[in-house]
Amino acid sequence: MAIRSAASLRPLLAALCAAGAAVAVPAWAQSKVYVSSEKDNKIYVFNAAGERQGAIDVCKRPRDMSFNANGSQIYVICGDSNAMGVVDLAGGKLAGTVPLGESPEMFDLSPDGKTAFVSIEDDSVLGAYDIASKKPLFEVKTGGEPEGVLVTPDGKTAYVTSEVANVVHVIDLATKKVAKNIKVGKRPRRFVMSPDGAELWVTNELDATVSVVDTKTHTEKQKIKFEVKGMRSTDITPVGMAISPDGKSMWVGLGKANHVAEVDVATKAVKNQVLVGKRAWGLGFTPDGKTLYVANGLSDDMTLVDTASAKALKTVPAGRVPHTILVAR
Repeated sequence: MAIRSAASLRPLLAALCAAGAAVAVPAWAQSKVYVSSEKDNKIYVFNAAGERQGAIDVCKRPRDMSFNANGSQIYVICGDSNAMGVVDLAGGKLAGTVPLGESPEMFDLSPDGKTAFVSIEDDSVLGAYDIASKKPLFEVKTGGEPEGVLVTPDGKTAYVTSEVANVVHVIDLATKKVAKNIKVGKRPRRFVMSPDGAELWVTNELDATVSVVDTKTHTEKQKIKFEVKGMRSTDITPVGMAISPDGKSMWVGLGKANHVAEVDVATKAVKNQVLVGKRAWGLGFTPDGKTLYVANGLSDDMTLVDTASAKALKTVPAGRVPHTILVAR
């Protein structure tokens, strides 16, 4: 599928409108893509075709992002401000901040959207914060350098990676204690849960692998190893992941290998690899799953990938050190 730019569609749309024809705008063309830029202290706004529409000034070193429940705001973790920014999308500006601990990394929200669970790297804790009151609720001690956070849909459990301990912590949010540690690969980073909730996928940055964890037994049941022709294993550093909207493919950013890999969720086989930019980490999909956006942190750009053909469509500037991608539904 070749993505046409909004500009290229205008003459056609204008002609159709002049003729009185009903115009159906492609679904992909209605999406907005948000990219956090760590060095620019901004969130850049793109249309689905990768054309920059604007920029929002936020707090310092913006990284992980999430929409609020109704999509009217973006919450963004700012590592050098020790805060979570609250961005008003209608006004296109930072509306406020929630104070956090030292060097916050990643986060997830409670099912009701009222609580942010944030990995606090310098303190080696998972911190829970009430968004409305901007008050800390509690902390749970973790291994060194916690990063990835995932809260289960029932709100009972939080999973947290420890990059130093090489484990996934299973945290009981009722007791506020670590219930179990799951041994995975070296320097685990991020999570994605399978649609049925049966599997937790974990990227292992220094292993060139992804661990697949059984969520019933809380044990690692499989490792998926990545290889890129002409590259050493040490240069294959998986971090970010995104699952396709149909739940059939897991796309993995291979970091310094400058590729993304498509893995079949059912068979765990690597189906495709696509060359993108330098240090491919952050990933996001259009709602129809036809386009994958990849944030390339060391080439300061974003690559658009056609998932059907597993080919890069184009690469566009995305600010200095782009980190996370959000796509509005």
